[in-house]
Amino acid sequence: MAKNAANKIFAGPRLRRLRRDLGLTQVQMAEGLAISPSYLNLLERNQRPLSAQLLLKLADAYDVNLKGLAGDQGGRTISDLKEVFSDPLLESFDVSTQDLLDLHGITPAAAQALVALYRAYRQTAEQTAGLAEKMTDLNAANPAEPVAFPVEEVRDFFVAHKNHFPELESAAEELWTHSLSKADSLAAGLRQHLKTHHSMAVQVMPVEFMDQLVRRFDRHSNRLFLSEALPHSARNFQIASQIGLLEHGGLLEEIIAQSRTLQEETRRLLRISLAGYFAGAVLMPYEKFLKAAEKKRYDIELLCQRFDASYEQVSHRLTTMQRPGSPGIPFFFIRIDPAGNISKRLSAGGFHFARFGGACPRWNVHEAFRNPGKIVTQIVEMPDKTAYFSIARSVDGLHNGHHAPLTQLAIGLGCEISHAPRLVYSDGYDLNTLKLATPIGLTCRLCERVGCGHRAFPPLSRKLIVDESMKTASPFMFHSHD
Repeated sequence: MAKNAANKIFAGPRLRRLRRDLGLTQVQMAEGLAISPSYLNLLERNQRPLSAQLLLKLADAYDVNLKGLAGDQGGRTISDLKEVFSDPLLESFDVSTQDLLDLHGITPAAAQALVALYRAYRQTAEQTAGLAEKMTDLNAANPAEPVAFPVEEVRDFFVAHKNHFPELESAAEELWTHSLSKADSLAAGLRQHLKTHHSMAVQVMPVEFMDQLVRRFDRHSNRLFLSEALPHSARNFQIASQIGLLEHGGLLEEIIAQSRTLQEETRRLLRISLAGYFAGAVLMPYEKFLKAAEKKRYDIELLCQRFDASYEQVSHRLTTMQRPGSPGIPFFFIRIDPAGNISKRLSAGGFHFARFGGACPRWNVHEAFRNPGKIVTQIVEMPDKTAYFSIARSVDGLHNGHHAPLTQLAIGLGCEISHAPRLVYSDGYDLNTLKLATPIGLTCRLCERVGCGHRAFPPLSRKLIVDESMKTASPFMFHSHD
């Protein structure tokens, strides 16, 4: 579904599919909505926007889910389709954004199947390239070993579940009810729970003993070793993760079974990631955390103090607040290193990340590295005119001593602009005119903005202009239209 600058709702393909699913003619549906058949025809062809009054009529007459009809319309799928058709293999087909919207609106299953097919093609291409490289390396072991992408599969699984798992939320609440609610502190309660229910001791060990590990469960001695480099919030998280693995293995496997993956690496990584989700729910219980977040207007640093959690832990937890009937702001989350590599991303807020390549250099998540420990804010506008409010801050990794290199990362968090007034960080911004919005793109390979001085690569979907008599501020010149 496309939205213009005035947020008008065009949902023609979905409206047409709804009518056909109900077995109605245009005349019959028009009568039910008290409009003319010709007007309905214009609506279905996206020649007229859906008004709020008409949306309410649809909901009343046909029990329509308004969020599904007037919402994002599978924004992630649209983003993925754009990436598919930006491939040089398909650039000659001249597929427009409206074509993609129509495809998804009429048959979303086919659109998702097309994306899956393209991913299989890309993976095959990557495997072929990897195989060719190994075949030319006489020292390479197992040259026919396939290249797998378990991290991408895990990311897709979390996105498909909107980064919310009610079963794990309930399990965390049960732990609080039976073991943590009366403890002197969260750390004491978690340690006592392990000792009482599993006869397991927690021991903080020197860095030199742990080497590169931050947590290790020793089955022989039934002890959980934690590195002294871990801050208290991270120690609590690791203990809670271990409890999740010990007590909810069956539940984790039930959730993992929904992924239908055959890769053992993916299943193991999913298990660890879901145990981490459980740990986050233990450190920051859903209702208590959401109530505090709303009251503090999502002041992340205050929430860190309230729940004795790190900036990254709080930011990540904010993306999971999607309980039906009690949702928080739908945030997106990204974690990058100084080179722009994305090590974690979650798109609960509808923000679209490119599957291949880094983030847009105009996005202020990179600015966080130049302002260590300071929260920087920005309004960004995507090529489809959707606007988001972005928050970014740098965070330090573990301190492993003077001679160990310190890892620095940047955490980006944001939401669709309509939610921005609920954020303390939006104070002082004019959220109505969006004059200060910074145009950004998914990644340079997919962005078609002309004249960007930050561009690292030309767009895949445009032909380069190579003319020795001209030079622009942008590193690349290309045709703005085919």
